[in-house]
Amino acid sequence: MNDTQFAAATTIREACLQASSFLLEQGVQDHNSAAEWLLQHVLGVSRSEFFMCWNKPFPEECRDRWSEVLTRRAKGEPVQYITGEQEFYGLPFRVTPAVLIPRPETELLVERIVAVGRRLWPGGRPLVADIGCGSGAIPVTIAVQCPTWDVTATDISADAVKVARSNAAANGVGDRVRFYGGDLLEPYIRERITIDILVSNPPYIESGDMPHLQPEVREHEPHLALDGGPDGLRFYRRIVEQTGKLPSRPAVIGFEVGSGQARQVAELIRESGGWERIEIVNDLAGIERHVIGSPKI
Repeated sequence: MNDTQFAAATTIREACLQASSFLLEQGVQDHNSAAEWLLQHVLGVSRSEFFMCWNKPFPEECRDRWSEVLTRRAKGEPVQYITGEQEFYGLPFRVTPAVLIPRPETELLVERIVAVGRRLWPGGRPLVADIGCGSGAIPVTIAVQCPTWDVTATDISADAVKVARSNAAANGVGDRVRFYGGDLLEPYIRERITIDILVSNPPYIESGDMPHLQPEVREHEPHLALDGGPDGLRFYRRIVEQTGKLPSRPAVIGFEVGSGQARQVAELIRESGGWERIEIVNDLAGIERHVIGSPKI
């Protein structure tokens, strides 16, 4: 944003409108929401406080920071990495380029896993394992929703585990979620840990599609958490195969999947012979997004 244009903004409202126009000119699709979100971040105010100070003078001391964050967004950096945070299931999560930005559709996976777990273990203490936890959105949310459950998680990225641990602590469950560094189920296999509920949102983008992802995803989010191999199913196969090396197969297995993958993943689960009931759950856009295997009761 050039200095002349920016200097013309005398109120918070004017700064927001000018920023929205600037981001639109740069081809940013979420230009309106990005301008509001970034300005709230720079000013250090909540959404309600933001509109209450709509007509107040723009703080002179914020101009350099404001210009910096707008430039970063204009170059394609996701708002969440600029602000360092993303809400998930009503909870605040710190995000860095070491982890994927939590998506709203994953909230439905958490919701379904919690519902199935409460039905199978009413008042009980199942052990949950989230495989490839990233920011910790799934295990932390489950721990908050189900205080009696034993929640664990793994990630091969040490940096991701650090972020997840910090999010568990920030949301008051730091002493209730155990994190392991390791490749998929290897820590559980090595320690002979029995898992009751396995949940995972693994990498599922086909390798050949990686160059065609939206630039803000391709250039900023970790490829380790995106690339699912030639057909996108590499990690589903490995996880299902590894469950056979545990003391016993988990009673419940739940996956998030990419568009068009649900039937194939359901068949992988069915062929393993470990789960009697297999359910495909649509997301809010009607896309088959989650596959849940559980016992018949």
